[in-house]
Amino acid sequence: MEVDRIDERTPNQLRPLSCSRNILNRAHGSASWSQGDTKVLAAVYGPKAGTRKNENPEKACIEVIWKPKTGQSGKLEKEYEMILKRTLQSICILTINPNTMTSVIIQVVDDDGAVSTAYFCHFTNTLLPCAINAACAALVDAGIPLKHLAVAICCGLAESGYVILDPTKLEEQKMKAFIYLVFPNSVLSVLPNGSLQKKGGEPLEHGIITSFTQGSMSVEDYLHCLERGRAATSKMSDFLRRSLQPQLPSDSSKAG
Repeated sequence: MEVDRIDERTPNQLRPLSCSRNILNRAHGSASWSQGDTKVLAAVYGPKAGTRKNENPEKACIEVIWKPKTGQSGKLEKEYEMILKRTLQSICILTINPNTMTSVIIQVVDDDGAVSTAYFCHFTNTLLPCAINAACAALVDAGIPLKHLAVAICCGLAESGYVILDPTKLEEQKMKAFIYLVFPNSVLSVLPNGSLQKKGGEPLEHGIITSFTQGSMSVEDYLHCLERGRAATSKMSDFLRRSLQPQLPSDSSKAG
């Protein structure tokens, strides 16, 4: 049984994507990322000398601060910060600038609404993927060394087992579970010819960086979401690569 989408998108169709970078004067790197009515701004400061307690001084440290559109940060923001930090640490080359800290500030600009579940009652499930995509673009803008780029997507699972990509607020209310997936950017866009293997022999294009589920789903449903999400990231990889092409300086495009 198919799920009718209110905006008439196909199940695999994403909302319109938009990405801008180098938009803040005082940050070392910055980027905004929007999908439909969900928009997130990311700012990067650093690397700065010194790391926090309990961090390895022989490696660079990533700090993530999540700022909601309104109100104070709570339990959900802290969980988002943890997921985002682990994701960014996995794509950054942490041995190049040891004993330094890079701060990534995430500011929610527009949220597509709230979901119906009690725990995730303040945000749409597409906020975290948008933040990951914005942070990746901002790190590139700041010149932070990366192993590769990454693209994030959200999949929604209906009671019938039907999967849709990039759900809206109204669609989320009909879903029984969600999964956040972060994949390496298209292998053709980040690796030279003949370098398609990562450590362990598995092709980078078949890898996954982050997987986080909300709700209950079977292994079969999870693998189905994984397949659908991976197929959609090709378009997102191309879009991200185009968005990160060198830009001419434009003071008029920057905010304070």
